[in-house]
Amino acid sequence: MGIFSVGASGLNAAQAGILTASHNISNASTPGFSRQAIVQGTNIPLLTGAGYQGQGTHVVTTKRIYDDFLGRQVMSAEAGAAEMDSYLAQIKQIDNMLADPAAGLSPALAAFFAGVQDVAAYPSSIPARQSMLSAAQAMAARFQSIDQRMVEIREGTNSQIQSQVTAINTYALQIADINQRIAIAQASNQDQAPNDLLDQRDQMLNDLNKVIRVNKLMQSDGSLNVFIGNGQPLVVGTQSYQLQAVQAPDDPEHITVALVGVGGTPIVLPESQLTGGSLGGLVGFRNQTLDAAQNSIGRIALTLAQNFNDQQRLGQDLTGAPGQSLFSFSAPTVRASSLNTGTGTPTASIDATTIDRLTSSDYRLTYVGVGNYQLTRLSDNQVQSFAALPQTVDGMTIAIGAWLPNAGDAVLVQPTRKGAQNLTVAFSDARLIAAAAPIRTAAAMTNSGTGSVSGGTVNAPPPPNVNLTQSVTITFDNPPTTFDVSGTGTGNPANVAFTAGGNITYNGWTIQITGTPAAGDVFTIAANAAGVADNRNAMLMGTLQTRSTMIGSSTSGPTASYQAAYSQIVSFVGSKTNEVQAVGASQQGLVDRATQAMQALSGVNLDEEAANLLRYQQAYQASAKVLEIAGKVFDEILALGRLAGQGRRRKPCVSVAE
Repeated sequence: MGIFSVGASGLNAAQAGILTASHNISNASTPGFSRQAIVQGTNIPLLTGAGYQGQGTHVVTTKRIYDDFLGRQVMSAEAGAAEMDSYLAQIKQIDNMLADPAAGLSPALAAFFAGVQDVAAYPSSIPARQSMLSAAQAMAARFQSIDQRMVEIREGTNSQIQSQVTAINTYALQIADINQRIAIAQASNQDQAPNDLLDQRDQMLNDLNKVIRVNKLMQSDGSLNVFIGNGQPLVVGTQSYQLQAVQAPDDPEHITVALVGVGGTPIVLPESQLTGGSLGGLVGFRNQTLDAAQNSIGRIALTLAQNFNDQQRLGQDLTGAPGQSLFSFSAPTVRASSLNTGTGTPTASIDATTIDRLTSSDYRLTYVGVGNYQLTRLSDNQVQSFAALPQTVDGMTIAIGAWLPNAGDAVLVQPTRKGAQNLTVAFSDARLIAAAAPIRTAAAMTNSGTGSVSGGTVNAPPPPNVNLTQSVTITFDNPPTTFDVSGTGTGNPANVAFTAGGNITYNGWTIQITGTPAAGDVFTIAANAAGVADNRNAMLMGTLQTRSTMIGSSTSGPTASYQAAYSQIVSFVGSKTNEVQAVGASQQGLVDRATQAMQALSGVNLDEEAANLLRYQQAYQASAKVLEIAGKVFDEILALGRLAGQGRRRKPCVSVAE
């Protein structure tokens, strides 16, 4: 190579540098673009007698300025931030609804109990009774309204999950396609990387990672394998696998994600593996917050309805008839899995005596085989095993019913999911409110002692096969340390020990006799005929407002009233909202720092590129000057050559003697 070749090599290298800098400047605002730089190398020197002489330069490659470690950091942070953003957008809907003083449950509960207190104050007043019924209907409507809003949020979440699955499938197809283009490009030249294609693929991968957290694995041919969850393939080389939004096998209202396997069969993925990205946020919100909130509202509705129905049945209405249920509500929902091979489903019902133990969880009952059943509480995965059904667990009773399961069959039990949705007032006749007690007590006018008898209460639950209207007489012996009971047929107790003020329970009721009865004193417990002004049962209904009737366990009694239980829901959702917001802000901070580090390395700095343009321009001009000088030198050499040639052709003048 000569000076021309050396100059031309510098000219070509400078031209490549100008082209690369121009490409960087043009794509400074292109998402996912990584700046590029040329890598120059010296040509092989020429050995001469004066040593090795340089032969110019060449462009080895155009390098993509990218760091995979920083890229993984950005992806990890973005997946977490997108998950929290998605979660926050959903949970705010519930938080705003429950915390709204006008739209929440608290005003409806307060208005209903105010109506109960009015009836207790004016038990014979039809307007007061009608006001209580109207408040009960308004409260039931508020329960239904809150539940309906949660149903709408659930449907919106399901719809968004379907949209996210569609987006994932689109990205998977695009990544598989660009994998093929990259593999072809690298196969044609193993030493040169298709930088722009790599940027496009990484940008697609980043966008996919914002929908669901992904893991990547580079192959020797330049293609990229993409996995989700615990290694489920989404893209392998040039092949993409599709996800599908499907109904959960045991809950048609629950949209989940399945991987389409060989033959097109969808395989449902465990939702614990659907983490990160907006899809992970939607799934996490539904499983951790929406289900618990809706079930908790249903639990309050069921408990309140059962408690009031029990108390109603202990009373007597304005017509003198025994009280009947004030509210209607549905039994727990039992759904059989579509994967079951057996037939039928078991039955589930609320257990009135242990209703305070109801939880906000769903349950999965599985028939293991050979008379072995396993009940899993899904909120904490606690498992209980039973040899037979029925069994009473957490405030509900599960019976075999018409279920004929095979080993492995399972059903989903939702004790409280529909509790608020199906709560209604059972009657519209205000006279049916059982404000009075069905019994009346009296002391004989001839009594000589100082004993007095209380009004008495009917025992809960209402005793079966007991006639409360039957008259019972208590007669004290001489001396008055014991008494006899008569009026209930044969087998009446006699010589019953007496303690002043202690409970005397018999025939479905409980009374207290205080003071010191004399021998022969008589007390009667009989039907409450014409008790229109009696408010004893209404007063007991009123005490339900502050009585602890919820959130108990087998080792402790109930710990919360209806309002306290609702406050716990509001607090739970509010705390979760703040937690998600704080975690999201933290994740966004990580995104910002990781992105800044990536941009510092891979981003286009226009000032730097402008300086590069000037540098390469000067190099280009200098190389052009080399060529110009080389041309002049060559011209001089040619001129000298011509002069030398002319000198050889000129003949000298010689005199020859004749």
